[in-house]
Amino acid sequence: MPLNDERPASTSSGEDQGSDVESASERCDSMTSTSDLDCSRESFTSDCSSKHCTPSSSPPKTLILDEVMESARDLSNLSIAHEIIVNRNFHLEPQSLPQDSLWKLVRDTVHKAFLDILQSELNDDPPEYGQAIRLLEEIKEILLSFLNPGDNRLRTQIMEVLDIDLIRQQADNDIVDIQGLASYIITTMGKLCAPVRDEEIKKLRENTDNMVTLFREIFRVLDLMKADMVNVLINSLRPVLQSHSVEYERKTFQKILDKTPRALDNTTLWIKSTLEELQSATIPTEQRATPGPFHVLNTAFLGILTWDHNKSPLPETWVTDETRVREVQWQLQKCQAVNEVLLIVYSTIGGPIQGLPSLSDRLKRMTSVLLDGMHSPNFNLEEALEGVSAQICCELNKSLTERSYPALSPALQATLTGQICSIVQKDNPIRTLVEDRVQQYFMALICDPKPQVKFEQVPAGLTAVKPEMALLGEKFISLVNYNRTVYGPFYADIIRKLMFGSSPPATNPSQDSTQESVPSN
Repeated sequence: MPLNDERPASTSSGEDQGSDVESASERCDSMTSTSDLDCSRESFTSDCSSKHCTPSSSPPKTLILDEVMESARDLSNLSIAHEIIVNRNFHLEPQSLPQDSLWKLVRDTVHKAFLDILQSELNDDPPEYGQAIRLLEEIKEILLSFLNPGDNRLRTQIMEVLDIDLIRQQADNDIVDIQGLASYIITTMGKLCAPVRDEEIKKLRENTDNMVTLFREIFRVLDLMKADMVNVLINSLRPVLQSHSVEYERKTFQKILDKTPRALDNTTLWIKSTLEELQSATIPTEQRATPGPFHVLNTAFLGILTWDHNKSPLPETWVTDETRVREVQWQLQKCQAVNEVLLIVYSTIGGPIQGLPSLSDRLKRMTSVLLDGMHSPNFNLEEALEGVSAQICCELNKSLTERSYPALSPALQATLTGQICSIVQKDNPIRTLVEDRVQQYFMALICDPKPQVKFEQVPAGLTAVKPEMALLGEKFISLVNYNRTVYGPFYADIIRKLMFGSSPPATNPSQDSTQESVPSN
């Protein structure tokens, strides 16, 4: 009905967002040509004339409002297209507004006023049909929008039955059959809707007593049908977008860069800070070598894994994957904490609990459950670790007693609790050890051209969470490799300017031994 044209809100299935990009590495192989990858490599040290490979630099200029708005639309389109490509569960559904939102209050108030006017007009003697005809006219346009180009017969029928001029004439003579028109609309909706909406159509056929309520329900079901139609279109577009995703995303981002010259400011700052950190490494100046461009980029990618979103926004080239990045970070944060707790338990208790996989699994599951949600700002980690310690001591005492070992002494329990709670401190040696090993693991994956064979090869000290690390490694590397494939030319341009200025240096094969091992997907 009028004012009931809210746009559908985008959602993605919450079962496992991280799984959305499980096959991104494989898709990169089929989506990206060899020339793309070769040019990305070459562009670090040489100019590349093809715009397809090297992003163009835009001179500073004054932006007008229309250009800013157009860039915002381009970014929105890029985000939606990227979501369709990498998230197999992405779909649209009618917008549901929060119960206490101002917009919902305004919308509901306007709708109620409109329905009250409709009810009043239909109750007049003789009835007035002004509002009802407006609804019929809008319904007609919606039904026509559902038709395929070849549905000429149904199109003609809708035009004839919902002939608004004829209906107005009938209303002037008080012979319009609103009930019959509503029945025809419901029947036509039944022909056009997806099978999942059959139950909704059945309810409409049963709800014919009150015309105002019926019209309201018709528009509700039409909104559902609109979302269904968009989702069918999304599913049909997905294979096309996937087959051209790299080229599409790169060109769309280039359009944004052309209109908004500062669209890579955060990305440049990200790479620049990485380069400066590598250059200021704690080794003697005379022994310090200039880091190679691929080493800089790989180190920058590693930094995304521990990015502090509260201190600075993600690089622009990562914005479309921000939700997935955060999800990997949260899962890794909990995984590290669980591993730290288990390392402390087994190093403190020792022999009596070694070689008991069932006990280890119970301790791991229990700790993971109690630390769930630790990324939340309201989560009290120290308090949660105290609860973890109490549960672990209880479980250990039960296991030891069952196998005729003495229970843990109060002093040992206090020591164990203190060590577990101390991992909240950033300089805790166990925490530092685990974080270093995690960094080693992910850096090895980023630098390997075939990381799939290394997902299960976790460093010593991380074996307790090996399955979880392998899964997180696969998710993160899929993100990195797809991002590298799409935005590689932009990164090459930034790094070349940061390291070599406007003119490229002579080729130096010995500059960076990691260049040959940079992933090609």
